[in-house]
Amino acid sequence: MSRRSRTQESGAARCSRGRWKWPAGAGLFLLIAADPALAYIGPGAGFAIGTTLVTVFIAFFSALGALLLWPFRWLIRAVRQRRAHAQARVKRFVVLGLDGLETTLVERYMDEGKLPNFARLRELGVYRKLGTTAPALTPVAWSSFLTGCNPGKHNVFDFLTRDKKSYLPVLSSAYIGPPRKTLNIGKYRIPLGKPDIRQLRKGKPFWNTLGEHGIFSNIIRMPITFPPEKFRGVLLSAMCVPDLRGSQGTFSYYSTNGEAAEEHIGGEQIRVERDGNVIRSHLVGPENTVVKDGGTMHCPFEVRITGPDTATLKVSGETIKLTRGEYTPWVKVKFKAGLGIKVKGICEFLLLETEPDFKLYVTPIQLDPGSPALAISHPSIYATYLAKLLGPYATMGLAEDTWGLNAKILDDETFLHQCNEVDDERIEMFFDALEKVRQGFCVCVVDGPDRVHHMFWRYIDPRHPAHGGQGGREHRNAIEEMYLRMDQLVGDALAKCDDDDTVFMVISDHGCASFRRGFDPNRWLEENGYLKLKPDGRGKKYLAGVDWSRTKAYCVGLAGLWLNIRGREAQGIVEPEDAPALREEFAAKLNGLVDEEAGEVAINHVYDANKIYRGPYKSEAPDLIIGYNDGYRVSWEAAVGQLTERLFHDNVKAWSGDHCIDPKLVPGVLFCNRKIVEERPHISDLGPTVLEMFGVKVPRNMDGRPLSVAEADGSFPGGNNELLRETDGVKAENREAMGA
Repeated sequence: MSRRSRTQESGAARCSRGRWKWPAGAGLFLLIAADPALAYIGPGAGFAIGTTLVTVFIAFFSALGALLLWPFRWLIRAVRQRRAHAQARVKRFVVLGLDGLETTLVERYMDEGKLPNFARLRELGVYRKLGTTAPALTPVAWSSFLTGCNPGKHNVFDFLTRDKKSYLPVLSSAYIGPPRKTLNIGKYRIPLGKPDIRQLRKGKPFWNTLGEHGIFSNIIRMPITFPPEKFRGVLLSAMCVPDLRGSQGTFSYYSTNGEAAEEHIGGEQIRVERDGNVIRSHLVGPENTVVKDGGTMHCPFEVRITGPDTATLKVSGETIKLTRGEYTPWVKVKFKAGLGIKVKGICEFLLLETEPDFKLYVTPIQLDPGSPALAISHPSIYATYLAKLLGPYATMGLAEDTWGLNAKILDDETFLHQCNEVDDERIEMFFDALEKVRQGFCVCVVDGPDRVHHMFWRYIDPRHPAHGGQGGREHRNAIEEMYLRMDQLVGDALAKCDDDDTVFMVISDHGCASFRRGFDPNRWLEENGYLKLKPDGRGKKYLAGVDWSRTKAYCVGLAGLWLNIRGREAQGIVEPEDAPALREEFAAKLNGLVDEEAGEVAINHVYDANKIYRGPYKSEAPDLIIGYNDGYRVSWEAAVGQLTERLFHDNVKAWSGDHCIDPKLVPGVLFCNRKIVEERPHISDLGPTVLEMFGVKVPRNMDGRPLSVAEADGSFPGGNNELLRETDGVKAENREAMGA
């Protein structure tokens, strides 16, 4: 039976099939004992593979200590839990996050009768548009969800930020580096401690506050939770979890023809030679930091062609059949570092062609959840428990290879396979959590809607430059079919939450719109005299061609524009006292900017970050946030700091939908099985709402306000059926900071 069909079964049915074999049961026991309860462009960040040995020792002794102490901890926590739930208005609160679900499509498909379960949830309780953040980007919005704060307090303003010294783009929410100390013995470098992995997102997740009051939480694949933090519950990280090479996802493409020399963003092509019917090559792994000048580790493999559309693969001691156009299951691969240390990963292979040329695609090599080289869960054994329960699963933060489809190495069908497989894995985890968590908070985020919107919007927008498709096995109804699958998921989840003691919400962090044209802010800055290039600077990535001694402003990333301020940037020339006037000058010129070729407004509104953000980290934000109009976004080149010769570019990539626009145009969705008074809820309100429903006081630093949620019988506490409550939450003037 396929994983996809298994997700349609109830959790009880799955258990009745005997899935609770000893390893999974033992894993659950230790969990209870221990703690009951480019597509986005950016450079990779490596990590020290030698720390695998350290991780093994830590995991072993942690599990042993938990086993010895569990009776005492169980007794203490049982008492705390009873006291905690005595103050609660609800026994269980469940949130299903459908990343990027779009309001206009939800409403259209409901009106057409295609989403009966969404419609039923609306009738049971409420449907609202959910305010998102400025900018309306996944890491920014989900960070506001989990902290209840505006970006000025959680320090995430984009997928990328810039290094103030080098101006290079860097990941905004996590830092991954090698251990700070090593022991040198001959040619070997033995790590003394863990890798240097830091959470750059600030602020406290609201489930940490729940845990301090005895409430257990189960957090599944919530973005911006890597590295995992300790709290009373279990968590599997998502966005920013790297692949085994330390990047945010690098696919491999092997070919016998000359095209293998071509460069592709997000992947690499490797030229191979054919010896009769045999092709020999290697998988590319992480840097070998255990050995001095160890270089990149390789895992050899051999493919033997057995027919026009078939072959056999030998890798890491396994022999696997390959069939053209069909993925293998997850394959475990090993990279040898020395001193008996092996780094384990998993990947899938896809045979694309055997004649006249040999072509093979390999997904980014992901951390093996059964033996992860980095901590990807809390407690660390939770990832292993899920692997014992479900088998290998995707661990990378952005597991769906959008760049493979952009490069036309994948077609629609093979890309959708990845989306559906990753969704199925998370859905199984979600239903397992619903079976286990009878009291407390549970949240799972499913990425499929976001990825399908990004890559298939071209088929629902007849004006899109890529509307004609790219050949191959096209799926022009992929978006509608995805909504039907999400409706089935909502129906199955609602059946599991159909009791008076459970509040069930379905939310999205933002919506989506068409991305027909890209705008190059750096070109605009150049044309208006604010940015200067070196004589040979045009076309160079990562702003390498900029003459900083004559540049006042620059753009890198998806949403922001920075001033080159003296004392802040390494080569800044703008005096700090001149910055406010310069921000106003840019905003006045860019607001309402028209794309003359298309005859459309390209920029709706430019937000001054100094005015819209509140908090200790607002100085880390871009100086200006560009709110694009529907149909526009920052160009692909500008996102990586590569200057072009035009202001506007047609977007001809498969990545055809986006939400990096004015947040007022792409709100998220909010469905709830209970009535809610507020007409304009915001994503930052949901954490405070969960806290209040469990009887926990909302921290004063939170910007969000608890929503007025009805009791199970439809009444509101204190008879509050009509008027909004005044709270200590976000003030009206602050809500613009979060896109409300």
